[in-house]
Amino acid sequence: MPSLDADPFADIRPYSDDEVPAVVARLRNDPELADALARLKLKGLNRWLPGLARFAVRRWLYWALSGVRTVDDFQILVKPQLERVIASTASFTFDGLERLSADESWLFISNHRDISMDPALTNLVIHASGHRTLAIAIGDNLIKRAWVADLMRLNKCFLVRRNITAPRELMAASKQLASFMRWMISENRGPVWIAQREGRAKDGIDATEPAVIKMLTLSRDRGAESVAEVLSSLKIVPLAISYELDPCDGLKAAALALGDAYTKGDDEDVLSIGLGISGQKGRVHLSFGPPISGDDLDVESVAAVIDLHIRNRYRLYENALWAWQMLEGTTDVPPVEFYQGTITRSEFEGRIRALPEEHRPYALAMYANPLRAVLADQGIHLAG
Repeated sequence: MPSLDADPFADIRPYSDDEVPAVVARLRNDPELADALARLKLKGLNRWLPGLARFAVRRWLYWALSGVRTVDDFQILVKPQLERVIASTASFTFDGLERLSADESWLFISNHRDISMDPALTNLVIHASGHRTLAIAIGDNLIKRAWVADLMRLNKCFLVRRNITAPRELMAASKQLASFMRWMISENRGPVWIAQREGRAKDGIDATEPAVIKMLTLSRDRGAESVAEVLSSLKIVPLAISYELDPCDGLKAAALALGDAYTKGDDEDVLSIGLGISGQKGRVHLSFGPPISGDDLDVESVAAVIDLHIRNRYRLYENALWAWQMLEGTTDVPPVEFYQGTITRSEFEGRIRALPEEHRPYALAMYANPLRAVLADQGIHLAG
């Protein structure tokens, strides 16, 4: 890491080991963190004796963080929580990682369905396979409290500044972000994860935003480097993450049903994160693609390669077929491979019927759209 006195990434990068003791001291003494944990972990006690609940939480927090002196220490502390989430998942599989050397740094660009689980699952897979843990891009719109930022940056997250409107400031922030990721890859500081778009694909349509790829090119020396050279040097790896079930399908369908009238609530991201972690996901599969390279890469071609990998390697479970059939009003089975899931058709239909009637088409489309994308690639276009 550059020296703190001349660190161009100091306000966005993950914390370094020498910063950890001061961060831990802040967290131990943060009253907002203590209050949040008391509400989450000691609901009954916090309701009747909030002072005692906060005292108990602060004692626990002091004990839990007592051994945290490095970033690795903190990640070891939180790892069992993630492993418990995985243990509750029906099945968790992956492919393609064997082609990537654990001694190199890669820029993983994935589809985005879940705020926290997409990078968390990627992290668990690559670390179990001998890679270093990820530096993870997270929008600063998700961080409304100083203690949240501290926890995220302790866990190797770096900030994407989204609450910027001034064009000059936005360009400076984008260049800083691009330069940080390129520094991570070129200096072999470890792998990096970013989503293919800003925000989750609520409608199940996984499409790379060209602006994301264009941002990556802002680190180039215009007088000495081509766009193709920069994009090739970043060692971009497409990643398709497939969930049989989306714990947030009801929330997403409700938002889509409102259309232009939808405005995100203050606690919506927190609720989505909680549901994503604790909710039923069924079978989950990650498919890592080959690194993207070439002498003629540009923004459009890189986006197209990422999109093609995600469409082809997104695992279609049976409920994608059922959703498509329900929307199309057919019993046809298109010539596509479907994977057996964990729930029956009647259970899936019951899940959809539990939603308000006006939300159901959006929830069904969320599951059917990855199949529609595959059919479109085959030249099969259907309404719905």
